[in-house]
Amino acid sequence: MSTRVGVLGATGAVGQRLIQLLAPHPEFEIAALTASEDSAGRTYRDAAKWRVGTPIPESVADITVVETDPDAVPNDVDLLFSSLPSSVGAAVEPAFVEDGYVVSSNSSNGRMDEDIPLTIPEVNADHLSLIEVQRDERGWDGALVKNPNCSTITFVPTLAALDDFGVERVHVATLQAVSGAGYSGVTSMEIIDNAMPHIGGEAEKMETESRKLLGDFDGAELRMHDAEVSASCNRIPTLDGHLENVWADLSEDPTVAEIAQAMTDYPSADLHSSPDQLIEVFEDPERPQPRMDRMLGDGMSVAAGGIESTPHGVQYNCLAHNTIRGAAGASVLNGELLLEEGYL
Repeated sequence: MSTRVGVLGATGAVGQRLIQLLAPHPEFEIAALTASEDSAGRTYRDAAKWRVGTPIPESVADITVVETDPDAVPNDVDLLFSSLPSSVGAAVEPAFVEDGYVVSSNSSNGRMDEDIPLTIPEVNADHLSLIEVQRDERGWDGALVKNPNCSTITFVPTLAALDDFGVERVHVATLQAVSGAGYSGVTSMEIIDNAMPHIGGEAEKMETESRKLLGDFDGAELRMHDAEVSASCNRIPTLDGHLENVWADLSEDPTVAEIAQAMTDYPSADLHSSPDQLIEVFEDPERPQPRMDRMLGDGMSVAAGGIESTPHGVQYNCLAHNTIRGAAGASVLNGELLLEEGYL
């Protein structure tokens, strides 16, 4: 029997990706779609300016969109996927959780709260147990789980693979696709023949979220990872796929071959949306590239390459599809983890 799910913010860019991934999903059945007041009362076909690149799923096309309000969503929906703007999510998501809904959210609000799990299932599935702390402290009947920022989720799996070598300091410079800003986030006049060397709030998210994801949870309290992380974030004129240059200082002195092997061997999760190979390592120094490698593992793998030793550790490049692995796919993966761990 399928788990009934809903999508909050279903007409936006990430909401559409969620629907693309959820419509054929063997474990989930889309039963509710929410959006703004302007879209409420219309069929999804009419309300959404569908831009994903595949046909709109017939199973959802005629679902009537409702307002993003707990009273408008059926009580028999077991799991909600949220792609709301953070300002809306901060106000609305707690109301759903107080009403008993379990929410897997891509929105940035609350990611760094001490009692809210920020999870990548292949990296820190054990942090999901923070739900028990969350329920005790807030008196919530449901649960709220977050996936990290699309740029954070690109390099953290590679750092997790290196942590046995003692990750001490990290600097990362990103080359981020325009889809990360949403449909209206960057105009063509801004980005064509150009690069934008600042993305508001992005560096701070990478610097803090990474340390939470790599931190230790003892069952009661989460301790942030000790590594120092600094980030520089840039927007470039690619459609999808965030490419990142990483420099990591290590306490040990592994060879390039040992680093490549550690990334290659880093395990994936046994979930429906997990790729067979979480990190695919290229020997070709010209890879990974966004256009060629963003759809590895159906868009759920992380690609790495250009690995070189430095006087203090290693430098390399990594890449992930920012709206699949970095957003909608990450939320779906967390939903699968919530189902597997019995929170639904």
